[in-house]
Amino acid sequence: MPRTPLCDLLRIEHPILSVGFARGASPELVAAVSNAGGLGVIGSSAQPLEALPDVIARTRALTERPFGANLILDDQGDEERAAGIRARYELLVEERVPLLVFFMGDPSPFVEEAHAAGTKVAIQVGSPAEARRAADAGVDVVIAQGREAGGHIAATASLFVNLPTIVDAVAPLPVLASGGIADGRGLAAALVLGATGVSLGTRFVASEEAFAREEYKRRIVAATAEETFYSDDLFDVWWPGVPHRALKARTYAEWDAAGRPPPGERPHEGEPIGALESAVFGRVEVPRYASFMLTPLFDGDVELGPMWAGESAALVHEILPAGEIVRRIAAEADRVLAGVAAYATR
Repeated sequence: MPRTPLCDLLRIEHPILSVGFARGASPELVAAVSNAGGLGVIGSSAQPLEALPDVIARTRALTERPFGANLILDDQGDEERAAGIRARYELLVEERVPLLVFFMGDPSPFVEEAHAAGTKVAIQVGSPAEARRAADAGVDVVIAQGREAGGHIAATASLFVNLPTIVDAVAPLPVLASGGIADGRGLAAALVLGATGVSLGTRFVASEEAFAREEYKRRIVAATAEETFYSDDLFDVWWPGVPHRALKARTYAEWDAAGRPPPGERPHEGEPIGALESAVFGRVEVPRYASFMLTPLFDGDVELGPMWAGESAALVHEILPAGEIVRRIAAEADRVLAGVAAYATR
């Protein structure tokens, strides 16, 4: 795999990051990605603040290589939520996590302090305008998201459009590609379009180390792109107002059959679908349409919860160790780029 500027910036071998998909991004997954030469990212926003130091310590016990932590900046105008974001940020900086990956918010209040601690800052964006604002704030890396992505989505355009326009908007800042990529062909294509690497979620959910329900992983492996759906507000309880993509399952089917009614009028609204077990908070009831990650801590029917997945699920054909995923993507990208180079010299 050719080294890109991202590799030098983050001190990694392969320009491949795993997404910090909430508590599913376990220390085991993060360390496996980093140990294979990529960079794994902890899902810190979904962790209870009290548990986060232990998650970081467990990750450091499993790898000596760089890793990251995500932080969602969307406080929804809520002072308590904003205070929680700030507390997590300060903890991550104090712990000197090598890379912070922000999403959905203004990074400018956070960049200077992170840099002073030796921490690099990335942010996932959905448009060239958002990318330019992030560059002006001083971030080190921009992650260009496409509408094909799974989970929560800032983009309205496809990656094929967003990536080159964002690269142009912030050059020479390193740009990663995210959304619709699950193999070496996607990595090679992203590099050709100007990216310096990729950030992958769906592919790593279907890994052995991901802390996700096995039924969820198997559904990703079996899915086609058409079996995902994009919605502005289906799974909006606990995190309203954020578009998202997930696999079609029972909750989607019942909502679709009812004519896709708005929040407040949806089938079975408010009914519990199970519970989440937490060492910090105890047993927490989960209502229908809640936004959360289907980990083994969820005691309930996965068909009723959000199985976040991008259109790249169509490219995922087996559950593999995360390190093997990194190595296969890097090797396949090498072969594809060699073929492109050979074609270009004809």
